[in-house]
Formats: sequence, structure tokens, C-alpha cells
Amino acid sequence: MNRPPAADPSAIRDWSVIATDVINANLTATRPSGQAVIWNGFVSIAVYNAVVGIQGRYAPYKWRAHGPAGASPEAAAVTAAHHVLLADFPASRALLDAAYADSLAEIPDGNAKRQGVSFGARAADHVLELREGDGRFATLEFTTPPAPGVWRPTPPAGLPFIDTWLARLRPLLRTSPAQFRPGPPPALTSARYAQDLNEVKTMGARTGSPRTAQQTETALFFGGNLAVQFQTAFRDYSARHHLDIADTARLFAAANASATDAVITAWDAKFHYGVWRPITAIQLADTDGNSATDPDPQWQPLLVTPPHPDYISGHTAVTGAVVQTLTGIFGTTRLDLNIPSEVTGTTRRYDDATQLNQDMIDARVWAGIHTRTADTEGCRAGARIGVWTLTHYFRPLHPAHPGSSPPTVPTCPRGNTS
Repeated sequence: MNRPPAADPSAIRDWSVIATDVINANLTATRPSGQAVIWNGFVSIAVYNAVVGIQGRYAPYKWRAHGPAGASPEAAAVTAAHHVLLADFPASRALLDAAYADSLAEIPDGNAKRQGVSFGARAADHVLELREGDGRFATLEFTTPPAPGVWRPTPPAGLPFIDTWLARLRPLLRTSPAQFRPGPPPALTSARYAQDLNEVKTMGARTGSPRTAQQTETALFFGGNLAVQFQTAFRDYSARHHLDIADTARLFAAANASATDAVITAWDAKFHYGVWRPITAIQLADTDGNSATDPDPQWQPLLVTPPHPDYISGHTAVTGAVVQTLTGIFGTTRLDLNIPSEVTGTTRRYDDATQLNQDMIDARVWAGIHTRTADTEGCRAGARIGVWTLTHYFRPLHPAHPGSSPPTVPTCPRGNTS
């Protein structure tokens, strides 16, 4: 009997780069949104199904199909990625078709390749069918009139609430967008609200802040495209740790699917609670009814405020979900992630899961664009999604396999300290 051809996991990493480039090229104008995250999620689950449907080591995502045992997993993976990206971004056909031809040219011709292409196309079609009518681009208007505590467009561009449809997008993993919606934010007249606002007023100011150089660098480090940062880190990790093609597909799919649901959870909370951003709250603090806050009409944050509400933070929700998911996959809270930043041009190594979450929480406060409560609650919501992810999906078919019992050790820092 002929042995199945060796499978090269670099095919998945190569198409992660292509996906990142295509997504960014199509979303330049909406980069402050969480859109980049969800498109990576769709691509990754199709690639995962294409690979594990052939190799059989993990449970497919909402699918019962099995591919030929001798089919090429690489051919299946690149086909699934190409087809999903082409369906979502048809304007990028020329780039995608050229990359696809290059990828297929690297795979030896023969029955294994033909079968892999065919099964990868089926995997892509299945995911595209699953996502039909999922609420993408549906009209959803934020109509709450301006009032103390209520979000409104922020300087300098005064843009409307971006991509409100994300708040109603059908999740990949959960039963509804509101399944892990956190409780309400602190009341305007509470001591917690004043503590939050005064901290971000001091530590997140563009000028005159006592931030250290390291704190400023942290704020800037996480001030760019989080989807790009994580995709790069996943590629680096899978290559350095020599993950095979099934484990590589699982890492990308589980992390990106949990991140997708974290974006949906964040936007659900943003739309539901509609909490004003620090720049508005600080400039209009004389209207909040809290004697412990004082207005500063000239206050400006270190980073430009994204065009959507404060509560909860999308960045910390995504990070919380990804970090919790990775600890389940790795079977430890030791991450060994190298995360780059296009903003600072530097790379940080994160070994400790809680430290990565802590830095992300702090970064959004020090950037002046989120309150600490919005950050910590975002992290906690994301962590709940991460636990849910590996409890219900991407499970090993053999219980003794590493990652069969994902740890539920909390990875979000406790308390509300800076």
C-alpha cells in the first residue's frame, strides 16, 4: 500500500501571509474595526476542515465529511484558503489566482494532488454555505441620543460608529452574540467610574502624562493592526516548534475562530451599552454628576480614538480569547510567542499568558482610548470564549492527545490595578 505523501505545513503559513495581505488591501479604510479578525477566522476554519478531513486527527468544524486518505493535505489547504478568500474578496482575484497557481505548482502532480484540490474546494464551499445569511453588512444604526455617558463620534474625524453589523454577526462558536456579554459598566456617579476616568486622564494623555518611556512604548506597540500581529506570531510559533500540518491548521483555526467570536462579543457590548470614550468623558466631565471627576475641554489621548464605544475593548477581548485558547492547545500557560509591531518596529517575546493580557490592558489605558474596566472586562469575556472554544470545537479524536483537556486556569490578570 502506498503511504500518503508527506504534508508540508508551510503551505498554511504561506496562505496566512496571503490572507493577511488580501484582507489588509481590502480593509484599509476600516482598519480600526474588527473586520480583519473575522475574515481570518473564516479562512482558517476552511483550511482546518480541509486538512483534518483528510488526516482525521481532530474533529472537523461543523462537518462530517472525510476526504480520501491519500489526498494531499497541502493541496486541500491552499485550495480551501484560495476559494474562501476569492469568495469574500473577488476584487483580489488576480493576486489570489496567481498565488494559488504558484502553490499548486509546488505540489507534485498526480492523484493525491487532484483529490486534495477537490476536497479543499468542498471544505471551502461548506464554510461559505455555513456563513450564508450570517448578518454581514446588515444595516444597524446606533440611535441613542447624546447624553452623559453615551457614545458619540470623537475627534479628529468625527466618524460614525463603524461596522455596527459586527454586533449582530452570527458567531462561529457560540449560540448568540450576547452569550458572553458582560454586565453593565460602572455607573457614572460611582467611585469605580471616577477611578477609571481619572487614571486614563492622567496616564493616557498625549502631553503631560507621567507615563514612563516603557509605558509609552507599550501603548504604541499595541496601537496597530492586532490581526497582523497575531497571524505573524502564529506563523513564527508553528515554524519554530515544527508543528505538523494538522497541528498548524488547528492552531490557526482555534485561535482565529475564538478571536472572531471575541470581536462579535465586543461589538455586541459596544452597541448594547454605547458607552462614551475617555476623550468625550474627560472633556465633558462636568456633566457626569460625579464630584470626583473634573472636566478638561482640551484633553487629548496619546493615540487617536477608534470610531466605536469604550465598553468593552475589542483589543483586550481578542487577546483574552486568543491567549486562553493557546493555553488550551499548548497545555500550559507558557506561550513562547514572538509578537511584532509595525508601529514601533520591534518584537516582543511573551512567555507568560497573564503578562500578555496585562500588557494589552495597560496599553489601551496608557494610549488614552479605553478605561481600565472596559479593558479588564474585555479580557474576561475573551477568556470565557477561549475556554468555550476548545471545550466544544477543534477537539482531538483521541482523548489521550495533548490538548484533550484544555486548562481553565485564568489568564486575565486579577484586580483593577495599574
